[in-house]
Amino acid sequence: MKPFDRVIVRRGAINKYRMKQVLVIALLWTIIDTSVYLYKFYRDHVNEAEHPFDMHSTAVLLLRSGLIFCICLVMAYLLTYQLKHLVRNLPLWLGLLVKTILLVAAAFLLNYILHFTYIWLIEKEPLTTELGRNYYRQFQTSLFLSQMVRWLITFLFTIMIIEVNEKYSPGVFFDILAGRYLTPKNEKRTIMFIDLVDSTAIAEHLGHKKYFRFIRDFIYFISVALLENDGQIYQYVGDEVVVSWIVKKPNANRKCLQALLDCKRILQRNKNYFKRLYGVVPEFRAGIHTGEITIGEIGVIKKDLAMSGDTMNTAARLRSATSELNEKVIISKDFAAQTNLKNWNAVNLGLVDLKGKESAMELIALKF
Repeated sequence: MKPFDRVIVRRGAINKYRMKQVLVIALLWTIIDTSVYLYKFYRDHVNEAEHPFDMHSTAVLLLRSGLIFCICLVMAYLLTYQLKHLVRNLPLWLGLLVKTILLVAAAFLLNYILHFTYIWLIEKEPLTTELGRNYYRQFQTSLFLSQMVRWLITFLFTIMIIEVNEKYSPGVFFDILAGRYLTPKNEKRTIMFIDLVDSTAIAEHLGHKKYFRFIRDFIYFISVALLENDGQIYQYVGDEVVVSWIVKKPNANRKCLQALLDCKRILQRNKNYFKRLYGVVPEFRAGIHTGEITIGEIGVIKKDLAMSGDTMNTAARLRSATSELNEKVIISKDFAAQTNLKNWNAVNLGLVDLKGKESAMELIALKF
């Protein structure tokens, strides 16, 4: 299988989010390990007559913390970037198992690097004379097992938090955790409904299972482009993606339009991948509207954030209108009035009656 295309905008939202995630994970793991180390240090030395925290021990602590942070950066990078693609098509349980095994193997290596660095730099002893003794000591005492168990629990907890957070879209899980939307709030957002063109014909041609894989790949690439431009994915409905931008954030509407260009570009750059596997290159249609929505937390066993209001309904109707009017992207006059369309070929469609709307709306088609 051909590797997935690289993200279009190299320093976009996804990369910034993942880089931040790498730093936070590495820092958290370092704090956990250093805290355990200090606890054991005080437990073993606090009652002794010798100096419990001399410069020798301070050097050990600084060296250990620095090494752990550097190694954890590498491990967090593997978890956030490389392993994510490796286990993308694996079941969740198998993906968790693969990630955990690889990270525990890295932690095994971490222990040896720490130990031999201490012997070499602090104790000034040759590594060869220590190798055999250390190997025996590590595997004949409970030290090694206790360290592995601690890292195993830490890795599993970290992986589960990442999985849950990304299930709700970045940031949404922590909004729910903090109770930000326990009381429904009104927010002004730009809403986009975007879906696959000719989905029925493609489904009949590919069959159910192959069509599902086709939709999964289509959604994957579309989502990358949307997230790269700070879009917050609200939900997936079949072959449709509902995404929003908070208007008060800088350049929200400009990023919304840029997401359209990036969606088209990333699909075109991967057209050979789709042709080889499915014999068809996906295209999309979108409807965009700006207005006030109500957002709040719903659910009992499975909690989520729900958006409602006329803005949501209107954006959905605009997406439906693209099929009826044979246009690729239709935006509302409200969105156009708040957005710089200078570099776009915008065609005024006039007043159009939309299903479920009492009065006609002035619509604009974007050509690109």
